[in-house]
Amino acid sequence: MNEVIQAIKSRRSVRKFRPDQISEAELAEIIEAGCYAPTACNEQPWHFSIVQDEEFLRRISELAAEGMKKSSVSWQQNMGANPEFRVTYGAPTLIVVSGRSDATAPRADCAAATQNMLLAAKSLGIGSVWLGLVRYLFASAPDVALLELPVGYEPLYAAAFGYPSEQSLGTGPKRNLDCVSRIGGAPLAGAPR
Repeated sequence: MNEVIQAIKSRRSVRKFRPDQISEAELAEIIEAGCYAPTACNEQPWHFSIVQDEEFLRRISELAAEGMKKSSVSWQQNMGANPEFRVTYGAPTLIVVSGRSDATAPRADCAAATQNMLLAAKSLGIGSVWLGLVRYLFASAPDVALLELPVGYEPLYAAAFGYPSEQSLGTGPKRNLDCVSRIGGAPLAGAPR
């Protein structure tokens, strides 16, 4: 099977990490992969904030948990109230992907950059997880200020990276492939009817 297709099909969200830090060379490869994402009008409107300081990672988790406690969704409230919860799942590296607010399509561009980084990490044997709950940190202007973003950028996504623990490896859920239709022409070969 093609290596890229294999990485796409075998990538999993990792939520248990070993404590050892990924190397600078691996981190550089992951960031470079993000920079090679497709982008509207070739604007490349992203900024990557790398957080590897344990105290700062702890603080990010605390701030996100405070926001989660105020959520209208009970499981998020419960998760935020759990003193053991870490929004980064104990990963030693967090990358926050911010977009330039005046760009043509910063959300799409930065989502593509984030996905590129997740796939690059997989190809390097590094685990990753796209962090949806970090949005509670992003909702607070004083908390966002901690990220020291360039003027005109807003945080959009974040992903945690590290070497996966043995307990975190698995096959993942079955994928729904019954999501294809073709307008005109022959049906897609092998697609469910």
